[in-house]
Amino acid sequence: MYRYNTMINKVNERDWKLFRKLLPEWQLRHMQSLLDDYAAIIAGDGDSGTRFWKLERRLKRDIRHVGVQAEMRRSMMVFNLLNLLNEKAITMSDLEGFSDDVKTFIAEMQEHPAQ
Repeated sequence: MYRYNTMINKVNERDWKLFRKLLPEWQLRHMQSLLDDYAAIIAGDGDSGTRFWKLERRLKRDIRHVGVQAEMRRSMMVFNLLNLLNEKAITMSDLEGFSDDVKTFIAEMQEHPAQ
């Protein structure tokens, strides 16, 4: 628990700056992937009403993704990284350049999410 609180409350300046720099790039990449999915829904099978409402459900869900919009507070950085990974907006290789503490913490949280 101590390590968890420390990681959330003591994000170092270098990691915070790197996160702020990379997040817009990650978001654009994620949104492009979403647009590709939406295009497939629009071009898919079924009548126009079915496709429209399927698209509308996806948009409502996806708009809440950190890969679309994120709460930009230092204390939220590790949660944002975890959400980006869960949304498949980034992979662990995208964390290259972050401190070993951040990468280790994120990897542990991915392995044991309930802890």
